[in-house]
Amino acid sequence: QVQLVESGGGLVQAGGSLRLSCAASGRTFRWYVMGWFRQAPGKEREFVTAIRWTTGSTRYADSVKGRFTISRDNAKNTMLLQMNSLKPEDTAVYYCAAGPLSALSGNSESYDYWGQGTQVTVSS
Repeated sequence: QVQLVESGGGLVQAGGSLRLSCAASGRTFRWYVMGWFRQAPGKEREFVTAIRWTTGSTRYADSVKGRFTISRDNAKNTMLLQMNSLKPEDTAVYYCAAGPLSALSGNSESYDYWGQGTQVTVSS
């Protein structure tokens, strides 16, 4: 079993920055792929970025490339999402996810464990 707890959301003006954290616990999460997804009102959940904990390899959605950076802090068992140059269209509930995947999947159905989500609102 893996437990995930997000934090760090909030309200920011367009062009600003936020950093999200996902604290992970459980015996096996270090072998997993972990990712961030987001869901805006009335829209489907969409892939943002993913990282393989063991190697640090990453994948990004085109919409966030060059603006968002995913990383992990081994000492704190925490996955981070640094979001810069935020746009109003980045407004959504952001979820962290984890799963025993062989690839950095952008398919939410591939992930077994989810956090409760944290709201990010970007004002214009």
